[in-house]
Amino acid sequence: MENPFVSLQPEKLWQYFYEICQIPHCSKQEGKIVAYLIDFGKQLGLETISDEVGNVVIRKPATQGYENKPSVALQSHVDMVCEKNADVEFDFSKDAIQPYIDGEWVKAKGTTLGADDGIGVATQMALLASKDINHGPIECLFTVDEETGLTGAFALKSNMLKSKILLNLDSEDEGEIFMGCAGGKDTVGRIGYQTEAVSAGMKAIQIKVSGLMGGHSGDDIEKKRGNANKILVRFLWDMDHKYGIRLSSIDGGNLRNAIAREAQAVILVDDNNATALLNDAKEMNASVQAELKISDKGVKLEAKEITVPENVIDEASAKKLIAAAYAMPHGVIAMSQDIEGFVETSTNLASIKMENGQLVLTTSQRSSIESAKDNICSMVASVFELSGFKYESGDGYPGWTPDPNSAILKVSVEQFKKQFNYDPIVRAVHAGLECGLFSEKFPGLDMVSIGPTIRGPHSPDERLEIATVERFWKFVLDILEAV
Repeated sequence: MENPFVSLQPEKLWQYFYEICQIPHCSKQEGKIVAYLIDFGKQLGLETISDEVGNVVIRKPATQGYENKPSVALQSHVDMVCEKNADVEFDFSKDAIQPYIDGEWVKAKGTTLGADDGIGVATQMALLASKDINHGPIECLFTVDEETGLTGAFALKSNMLKSKILLNLDSEDEGEIFMGCAGGKDTVGRIGYQTEAVSAGMKAIQIKVSGLMGGHSGDDIEKKRGNANKILVRFLWDMDHKYGIRLSSIDGGNLRNAIAREAQAVILVDDNNATALLNDAKEMNASVQAELKISDKGVKLEAKEITVPENVIDEASAKKLIAAAYAMPHGVIAMSQDIEGFVETSTNLASIKMENGQLVLTTSQRSSIESAKDNICSMVASVFELSGFKYESGDGYPGWTPDPNSAILKVSVEQFKKQFNYDPIVRAVHAGLECGLFSEKFPGLDMVSIGPTIRGPHSPDERLEIATVERFWKFVLDILEAV
């Protein structure tokens, strides 16, 4: 497709973002974009290094007269969340993202856009390629697999960065400067199941939940959006207690850091109860739409009769799955007592899957307080224990402790006020950022996180506000000039 950004400024930044959209770069599949960046750095004649996991650092010397300025690192991640609408045919391993302009926004056709964090990558590239910008020594760090495990940040060696100042370009709100973030951990529960033949006299009903906003399980968790998994198991619980249904298949959500937008199941019900169940589905649909009329206007719970499948999940395992998923906490658990309006602790019921003879529930916990993070992980684990699931929690990642006295924070605030003529909001973010790991690996590293405005990240509703990109670019340049 033709580049839709040819008239936008800054020209080089948008050109690089368009090129990034053409390169498949899902999490854990970043080989092509890593090669692209390495070639980019070498073509410019700049020092370019990479490590065994795929992290890339490109260093550019200071412009004349700025040699005595401190070295500044700029950082973004090269992977993207790969989500699409169920009715869209798209192969993220080979198809190019199809961006388009819709009024004041850039969107993608039926998929995530990848502005998180492709716009950060493009900003670094434009800076590295520039010949008319004044700056001290800079090094651009591009990390892999931020979205599904912070693999790049975890593997980063202490000799990869020389700078003592870092600008993280992975935030999503113009007018806000971030100085801290939550830590997180995943807790996954599994239980084995057997299959049985479908009894005679049963009808098969497909239940589908769709039309939800979804979004980032950190940034959007406080917006009271519906979770498709929770809606689906709520209905299954009710129907099981009313009619004694059997479960044939279930699939809901995808990524641990995304609020589930879609979920579906195939259930079997006695022929005599099929009509009543279909009517119950209509009633549940009306109830859910009324409950979520503000946050998720498009939500739908639909039920229809389909061909009877050959098998169902054994009754005991299905009941345990439904009970565990229904009881599983989801959403905001606690608000901060220190920062007004800031989410302290949350948990996300991310996905429900059938994998290799197991029923798998994936959850993700976040908190800015380590003990609170451990507490919510234990709460989730207790639900798994009560339901007969085996579970495990990952090592997680640390939070980034806010430093109100940060020198780079002071510079950033001053430059923002000069450009925008109002005070920025300085705060911590409930989402996880790689800065938490950087603070461990590079003691004394002074950091802020900034970015243009992105809405709907981690969902096909992702969109990038065009006007904020040029202002963000100028903001970055102002910081580099003033540091």
